[in-house]
Amino acid sequence: MNKDTGIIRSLLDNDLYKFSMQMAVFELYQRETVKYEFTNRGKTVFPKGFDARLRQEVSKMENLFLTGEESDFLTNRCSFFKPTYIDFLKSYRYDSSEVGITQTAEGELTVTIEGYWYRTILWEVPLMALISELYFIMTGEPINSRRERLDRNLAKGKEFYTHGLIVADFGTRRRYSYDNQFEVVGDLLSCFSNGKPFLVGTSNVHIAMEKGISPIGTHAHEWVSGVAALKGYTYANKHMMDDWVKVYQGELGIALTDTFGTDAFFNDFNTFYAKLFDGVRHDSGDAIAFAEKVIAHYKKLNIDPLSKTIVFSDGLNPEVAVKIQSICKNRIKCSFGIGTNLTNDVGVKALNMVIKLVSINGKSVIKLSETPGKHVGDKKTIEMVKHIVNYNPEN
Repeated sequence: MNKDTGIIRSLLDNDLYKFSMQMAVFELYQRETVKYEFTNRGKTVFPKGFDARLRQEVSKMENLFLTGEESDFLTNRCSFFKPTYIDFLKSYRYDSSEVGITQTAEGELTVTIEGYWYRTILWEVPLMALISELYFIMTGEPINSRRERLDRNLAKGKEFYTHGLIVADFGTRRRYSYDNQFEVVGDLLSCFSNGKPFLVGTSNVHIAMEKGISPIGTHAHEWVSGVAALKGYTYANKHMMDDWVKVYQGELGIALTDTFGTDAFFNDFNTFYAKLFDGVRHDSGDAIAFAEKVIAHYKKLNIDPLSKTIVFSDGLNPEVAVKIQSICKNRIKCSFGIGTNLTNDVGVKALNMVIKLVSINGKSVIKLSETPGKHVGDKKTIEMVKHIVNYNPEN
């Protein structure tokens, strides 16, 4: 880890999909400027002085840089990263002036990020992890003992192993702390070491390096939303897949499906893309209905669903994952990216928050969801895009 740092201690303490999207943006969209905004979905009241402490921690992130060990890890473990990108990352530094932070007397927190897309794209995940960890440091809420946490983690591991689930840790953004996320991954790796491993990796690149496992991820909603705002909504998913393939040539082949509703996605996901991409990711709406829709779509295209994968990542816990697995078994491959239930299950209430891309080159950026209450962006643009893509989550 870098010296003279704060709560965020490494440039790689971030999710893989932020780096993979950064490389794509670095190649294709070098002049685009963006804005991100923090949304406090859970209406959390932040303690007095939180903004000043957060500002101090954000400033400390300017001391982070890619170490030689980290560069070697990316080169050796992430062959899809081009040498030019890793060279760029070696010179990359966070610029705290890109982040705006204010807090009202009532404890309402406002956070914005503004600048070039290729630079600011790395802020979202570590900034959310920082907000979460700092909140629990300042509130001092008691947590479960190490013995209780270990027993809970091992019980989850047993459930995953018993039912043959393939699981990855996706918990960086709303974790209780870095140390707890590191602890959880270690606990799960210790389960049934003589059997087939169920934990295939973690989204957190630094923890993957420290534990000697694979970093997991492809792209997030911001990639689809940003490209759509630049190139148009009618074929938004086609545009983003074309750009992704242009950069990655078939690697990192899991496509996110729900940025403008799954119907719009499957309208674009023709035989060419369905054969080219390894599978799809589910992140909102009814998971069982989604699985049925995906299986039917592959069959319609004369593609064997068992040759493809669904990655489920929406609000999962072991019980939900087991139920989904039972529906997919012997019909389509599936895996599970589990977040907050793994990394903030310590006896406190996790923060319900997001940071989302809201504009690019001055144009409003929006995201539709299969869960209507989770739409993001300007309401006028949301209604316009609903009409363009014939949005109907009930189908």
